Amino acid sequence: MIKVDWTIWLQFVNFFVLMAVLNFFLYRPLRDILNRRRETIDGSYAKAKELETQINEKMERYQNQLQAAKVKGNEERAELRKAAMGEEAEILGKAHSKATEQLQEIKSNVAKEADVAAKVLKKETKALATQIASSVLGRAL
Repeated sequence: MIKVDWTIWLQFVNFFVLMAVLNFFLYRPLRDILNRRRETIDGSYAKAKELETQINEKMERYQNQLQAAKVKGNEERAELRKAAMGEEAEILGKAHSKATEQLQEIKSNVAKEADVAAKVLKKETKALATQIASSVLGRAL
């Protein structure tokens, strides 16, 4: 059986005094330490998120710049290739026309020389024919 007398009130007072002392010396400092720790962790987490965002933005800018540089390089390469092909066509055209001129000149020279040779051969044909006939017949014609 439980007797309710003045000691129970003493136990209540003792309990509340102990709670106040423990709260003042143990719980409050412990809560303060845990709160500071949580704030530090949250701050570090926020800094990490901010850094991650900055890194992602910088990587995206870098990728965009890299892509733009590749496109610009490809365009410049295409322009240079086009210019080189134009120059090549021009040089080949000049070389072809020069070769055609030289070929025409050579053909003209060969035709002139063939005409000259034909005239010379016509002049000498009669003399050669007479000489061959004399050799074959063994007498002069």
